Amino acid sequence: MTDVDDRIERAFERNLAAMLELSHRINANPELAFEEYETSAALIEALEQGGFTVEKGVADLPTAFVASAGTGDFVFGLCAEMDALPGIGHGCGHNVIAASAIGAALALAPFAGELGLTVRVFGTPAEEKGTGKEILVNRGVFDGTHAAMMVHPALKDVVIPTLRASRSWQVAYTGVGGHASRPWNALNAADATVVAQTAIGLLRQQLRDGIRVHHVVQEAGAAVNVIPDHAIVDCMIRADTIAEVDEVWERVRRCFDAGAIATGTSVEYTTLPSVYREFRHDPDLAPLFEKHAKAVGRTFPDYPDKMFGSTDMGNVSLRVPAIHPMLSFGLPAEEGNHTAAFAVAAGGPEGDRFVRDAGLAMARTIAEAARSSEVRGRLIGRKGHPCQ
Repeated sequence: MTDVDDRIERAFERNLAAMLELSHRINANPELAFEEYETSAALIEALEQGGFTVEKGVADLPTAFVASAGTGDFVFGLCAEMDALPGIGHGCGHNVIAASAIGAALALAPFAGELGLTVRVFGTPAEEKGTGKEILVNRGVFDGTHAAMMVHPALKDVVIPTLRASRSWQVAYTGVGGHASRPWNALNAADATVVAQTAIGLLRQQLRDGIRVHHVVQEAGAAVNVIPDHAIVDCMIRADTIAEVDEVWERVRRCFDAGAIATGTSVEYTTLPSVYREFRHDPDLAPLFEKHAKAVGRTFPDYPDKMFGSTDMGNVSLRVPAIHPMLSFGLPAEEGNHTAAFAVAAGGPEGDRFVRDAGLAMARTIAEAARSSEVRGRLIGRKGHPCQ
């Protein structure tokens, strides 16, 4: 380690207890997408106390913010996710993502002048639903940022995970209701969902490996003796690229059409605002992070399966050089992301270990990128980035 690495680590350790308390507080008070008011306020308070200047309510999103420290010509962003899952809480560990990002930023800020850095923290709402980063990117919030990163908890330590594109739709069937004892004049909207799901099940065998079609019936009647005149299905498609997602949707849509045709109901489609684009990992930042994560005790086995879900950090990566490594919680496979058990772990010792390891590794990664004339020059000039 260099002298500046030692000083960054000491600065990080001085703030660690406060960051763990921040993580626990967010975990205990989960807030849903676009409603992260207390979470956002807690993060802003920690950053302002650390000397950051904070712009609140960016991109007309009340909980979004950008915090800045330093005036260097190399601008590096850290993303702090905030929202929780309905009924589960922080089952994706956004509390530890946010706390580790704040911890890294606070550790770097005192050395921003020495490193020629401007450190930015982006408070990014609605990762679970609504893809807040897509809104921020499209409204120019990430403009002028040379690179960005965040680290996500999972069950594996992976530097370059496979993070895929996805898009969602809502499907609404309208039929004719009636008494279930005299059903012959009714058009059963719930039956339309059954036909559609059966057709999708048959379609799956003809889709390319790795394509996922998720669907859940949100509404399909309320009483067993009433023929439902309305049904709603949410559908998500996941594939390697957003272009492939849209291609697959044309085939899946015909399955939903079949439900309407078979039952004599009508069907309407609404494209939901959540769009998760494919991720492009920066080729220089990834090995730097791996080096510094190993220095704090992490190992990165060569897992045959490095496929994870989708993230709107992918949307950022197509505009700004970025990485999104995964660091693990020590949990059994059945207690992975999007479970209540994972939410509990995110507020306990496993979450605390993540905050320390991810935060310190990110701070050291950014410091080394700032010191490297080759990496710094490429990122500032955007020469050779896969987006270009």
